[in-house]
Amino acid sequence: MKQQWLDWIKAFVIAAVLAVVVRVFLFAPVVVEGPSMLTNLHSGDHLIVSKINYTLGSPDRFDIVVFHATERKDYIKRVIGVPGDHVEYVDDQLYINGDPVEEPFLDEQKEQHPNENWTNNFSIEQLPGGYEEVPEGSLLVLGDNRQNSTDSRMLGVIDDDQIVGQALLSYWPLDRVQWLSEEG
Repeated sequence: MKQQWLDWIKAFVIAAVLAVVVRVFLFAPVVVEGPSMLTNLHSGDHLIVSKINYTLGSPDRFDIVVFHATERKDYIKRVIGVPGDHVEYVDDQLYINGDPVEEPFLDEQKEQHPNENWTNNFSIEQLPGGYEEVPEGSLLVLGDNRQNSTDSRMLGVIDDDQIVGQALLSYWPLDRVQWLSEEG
């Protein structure tokens, strides 16, 4: 009987250590707060964020990332500019290094508001910091709900060391379960 209790305690300790390792180093649950990623992510959506993806590689354009905006607040935004990019919006069109780039994750919003510019005109030079291109070790991020998002247009570029990880999966509520990709 004593051995059985020791086995149970040992199993519980191992499970707890594994849970802590997974939570601290590999994956984290995050809850979306606010409307800045509508219509792709809704306030209250629960996400799984990979903390290891960017340890092994770099963020790609259109990844959805979670980052420390302040000491107490994390934001969820989409990567628009990576190091070396000149980013500009003119008449609701994204230009990277002078070339037009499609944003398929905004199609639904643009269809709902056909006569509105979804993203106001700006260039990276006009953002806080006054950069000519996204600097090494930084990203330019925007919310999908461009008309209601605190993002690089107000914050400037974000440093790599602010990144918590890449949002991979929305798992709650059940009717919104989805893998998160550049298509939205």
